[in-house]
Amino acid sequence: MLQKLLNKETKLSVIGLGYVGLPIALEFARKMKVVGFDIKNDRIEKMRKNIDPSNELEAEAFDGCDIHFTSNVEDLRDATFHVVAVPTPINRHNLPDLNPLLSASHAVGKILKKGDYVVFESTVYPGCTEEDCVPILEQESGLKFNVDFKVGYSPERINPGDKEHTLTKILKIVSGSDDEALEVISAVYESIIKAGIHKASSIKVAEAAKIIENTQRDVNIALMNELSLIFNKLNINTYEVLEAAGTKWNFLKFFPGLVGGHCIGVDPYYLTYKASELGIHSKIITGGRVINDNMAPYIAKQTVKRLISNGHPINGARVLIMGATFKENVSDIRNSKVADLVNELKSFSVNVEVIDPHASSEELMEEYGYGLVDKPTGKYQAVIVAVNHAEYISLNEDWFSSFMDEKALFVDVKGVFRNVIKNLEYWSL
Repeated sequence: MLQKLLNKETKLSVIGLGYVGLPIALEFARKMKVVGFDIKNDRIEKMRKNIDPSNELEAEAFDGCDIHFTSNVEDLRDATFHVVAVPTPINRHNLPDLNPLLSASHAVGKILKKGDYVVFESTVYPGCTEEDCVPILEQESGLKFNVDFKVGYSPERINPGDKEHTLTKILKIVSGSDDEALEVISAVYESIIKAGIHKASSIKVAEAAKIIENTQRDVNIALMNELSLIFNKLNINTYEVLEAAGTKWNFLKFFPGLVGGHCIGVDPYYLTYKASELGIHSKIITGGRVINDNMAPYIAKQTVKRLISNGHPINGARVLIMGATFKENVSDIRNSKVADLVNELKSFSVNVEVIDPHASSEELMEEYGYGLVDKPTGKYQAVIVAVNHAEYISLNEDWFSSFMDEKALFVDVKGVFRNVIKNLEYWSL
């Protein structure tokens, strides 16, 4: 398989060209013929012009790549090695939404041939690949699993906005449906991954490994968020406590904050869903999720309380939120907890304005019902730095004070301005 791909006697396909799929497709396309498939025509048109719709890659990343971008499923027939990297979100009830993954499985199944390989990269609960996806591949293709085609699972480890831990520099977990599949899939990925390959003993082990990576971070951040609730009552700064505790060699450095995005804030729900199917009610994971999901309303209420205490009328008070994306230095707004912060403040009849150098005002309006303002105007009773974009870090107190009212409140969600703000009323988690 690898030799045929390298000799360009056959093609590799990548289904789903988001922040995970596009880097994979381009990396493989430097060595072999690749078909890049996405259902969104507007995204395909941008990629044909060397534009990454996720704003993660520069135009140079497309240079020297032998890739055909398409939204036509029939173009996948030319490929014999398929990588599925579609989103796996949750619905409004916090249950797994497998529709994109199952739709991709139907599409691949329709063009599947004898001897083909299908590797899934989407984050799922243990068992999903073999129990949910493989039957669809068999049904659509009329082929028999592990006889006519083989399957693998290799979880993505892309960190949006991270320019250091890029695809080729991250150790890759690989698994296969049998020993032969494991060797073939490992060899294909080894052709692009410089950091090396870890061969998992089974697909379920690889699926479980991926899902606990983000679940572990979620639980640890939840502990920090719960500590911040306690320390707020004690009138001590959480970040000062963590700085002191961090002087011990084995203290794990996690910090409180808003936990959004499409990984840490989503993946644990896939695990608790599967646990529930098995008759296990997860207490720690679920508890962590409850804490983290309630941090935005908590910040909003603390802001309102402090405004009241400073004598500001709440009805019509002006609050500026800096940052709208789910994390710093990215344009991605999916599952951004800033939206929860906006909605909670608005429920108190507060006038909220939001600025962000990376986010799209149109996308925010479509997804959450609010847009961005170009810059701060007039005077605000509170400013909340919700996302620590690089553009904000160098700002000083004079800049903030220029558009803040007398007795205004400065809310520094992640504590980055702790040693900068001296005269304004200051609060952080």
